[in-house]
Amino acid sequence: MNLRLNGGTARVNVLSIKPFRRLWIAMSLSSLGDWLSLLALSQLALYLGGGKHSTTAAAAVSGVWLSSLLPALLLGPLAGAMADRLDRRYNMIVFDVIRAALYLSIPLDLAVGFADKLTWMYAVQFLASCASLFWTPAKDASVPNLVPADRLEQANQYSLVTTFGTALPAGVIFAALAGISHLLSLAVPYFQGELGAVVLALYFNVGTFVVSAITVYILREIPKRGASAHISSPSVAKAIWQGWRFIGRDKVVRGVIIGMIGAFAAGGVVLGIGPTYIEKTLQGGSGGYGVVFAAVFLGLAAGMFAGMRVLAGFSRRRLFGVSIVGAGAVLALIGLIPSLVAVVLLVVLLGAFAGSAYVTGYTIVGLEVDDDTRGRVFAFLQSGIRVIMLTVVVIAPLLSGGLDALVHSTTGASGISFSRVHYADLGSNLVLLLSASMAIWLGVVSYRHLDDRRGIPLREDLLAAVRGEPFTPLPVYATAEAQGSRGLLIAVEGGEGAGKSTQARLLAIWLREQGYDVVATHEPGATKAGMRLRALLLDTALTGMSARAETLMYAADRAEHVAAVIAPALARGAVVVTDRYVDSSIAYQGRGREQPVRDIAMLNQWATSGLAADLTVVLDLPPAVGLARRARSADRLEAEPLEFHDRVREGFLALASATPSRYMLLDATNTPEWISQQIQARVRGLLPDPVPPATEASTGSFPAILERPAT
Repeated sequence: MNLRLNGGTARVNVLSIKPFRRLWIAMSLSSLGDWLSLLALSQLALYLGGGKHSTTAAAAVSGVWLSSLLPALLLGPLAGAMADRLDRRYNMIVFDVIRAALYLSIPLDLAVGFADKLTWMYAVQFLASCASLFWTPAKDASVPNLVPADRLEQANQYSLVTTFGTALPAGVIFAALAGISHLLSLAVPYFQGELGAVVLALYFNVGTFVVSAITVYILREIPKRGASAHISSPSVAKAIWQGWRFIGRDKVVRGVIIGMIGAFAAGGVVLGIGPTYIEKTLQGGSGGYGVVFAAVFLGLAAGMFAGMRVLAGFSRRRLFGVSIVGAGAVLALIGLIPSLVAVVLLVVLLGAFAGSAYVTGYTIVGLEVDDDTRGRVFAFLQSGIRVIMLTVVVIAPLLSGGLDALVHSTTGASGISFSRVHYADLGSNLVLLLSASMAIWLGVVSYRHLDDRRGIPLREDLLAAVRGEPFTPLPVYATAEAQGSRGLLIAVEGGEGAGKSTQARLLAIWLREQGYDVVATHEPGATKAGMRLRALLLDTALTGMSARAETLMYAADRAEHVAAVIAPALARGAVVVTDRYVDSSIAYQGRGREQPVRDIAMLNQWATSGLAADLTVVLDLPPAVGLARRARSADRLEAEPLEFHDRVREGFLALASATPSRYMLLDATNTPEWISQQIQARVRGLLPDPVPPATEASTGSFPAILERPAT
């Protein structure tokens, strides 16, 4: 399967591999059929449940989602086991044919009436969802057999995007079929009435599964399999239990789960009460529901792909919480503005917030959860999300119908008006507002669990990200618990000859006199690897070194410095005083070398694992004065022209003015004694108790010394 080029493996787009392309086509058609069936049957349930003016319509729609999600909870482990035991190709063909036959039976039942229409619809959707459940793992397990190992990740990305992305064309197709059925009804009575769009969509749905089965049939590259001797598949209940145990111990994962509950609860409410809300309040009909359904997933796709790109460099943890709160706020507007056009636009925005949260949450888990427990966490997320969606989608329509009935029995009216705004289905509006409030609350709780920039206003971060200005996150080293008990990091910065080394040394001496565990360090060259890098960086013989190479070498020195010196010291509660840190790279390699400051900041954020100084002291001195103080021969940076050092000074001043709460700007033309006193006064307010709590507890636990009585 690999394509060889000049003795190596040519990396190609995975869709250029013919067998996978065929499987991808089948997967696209199968996913499209699944989404289209949800749309069509939700509309059918609304009709069979009594119509848009019936209080039982909401319960009928919830039954569609219940029958769709229940198989995943009951048969998930069995479906995975069958994918390993049965021939996967025939597995997919058989279940495609089964789904086609099942969905074909619904319009036949509507025409002939061989069974109760609502009951038969639920039975068909349950059985078809079971078939989808068995089809999907067979497809997933076949992918590695069709692509090279180095293309497997890309193939999985295509699978994920296709699974969710086909919801958008499903909504568009359903809306288009509603219009076509109206035209057909002028000539063919069979398509007249409210069921015309549903029947046409179901016939279209049958066609997608038939074509999918034919596509898989001609895909003979999938190897045949025999029954395995042993199948081991953990139950969903066990995965949930293991996930809950781990969540109880890990604050990061707990924050992600809380936020996910808010996001999927908001999405579940929109999907659950969407048909009745669009019919009763927005007067949108089948076409309107299709457009809103498509809008949700258009927003999801936008949020998944654009979230971190629009706010590049913004704290991922903060973005997660902000996205949940944003989704809740938009949901509240959807409940307050009964306009179809406005709701479509707001639903796109809701989907964007939810998509951003979905990708960001999974990224946080993937990056910050230990490999030994990551699998269990993902298993819990997948199972837990299904439970949340099932619960909300079922309860929301029932609650909406109950509230609407209560309003009707109390007021005697089918709706209520405020000024010129009329709410024909007040129960749906109340449920939307209630779920919006819950989503906002859970988003705030999640934000507080995950916030890695406490002390920095959120508004400052958002403005910096939008404007592309540099910002450095607060420490997020190790776990959130470690952040709360770590030591103190103080950086001393400034241009050449400003007296950084002197002030760093005086500060370290003073701190030791106060009883603190102090580590005095410097950059570059504080480690063995750093000493070699320092020799290269300051060697005047390498004056022509490229700016990018210089930046990367300083980042490499800093990464080793943090890992080998700073982080261990902070972990034991020490105060670290460093002569130069991240700001030097932003000022020298960013402003001085005229490279993108934002890129420099992001590179150093990665190199330091986001570890920032608690206080940065910037000693400001005109470059001409500072360079004149240097008695010894200039190194490579000192030998740069005065214009370079002027830009460096501007860089330090810009950093200090951007976040004055974390910087201390001092005039370095003053005496060293005066500068030292100012630094001590500022640092004194940041210092913890010099006697650690553990030590303090130990001093109070010595056993009493009693005199032995004379004998």
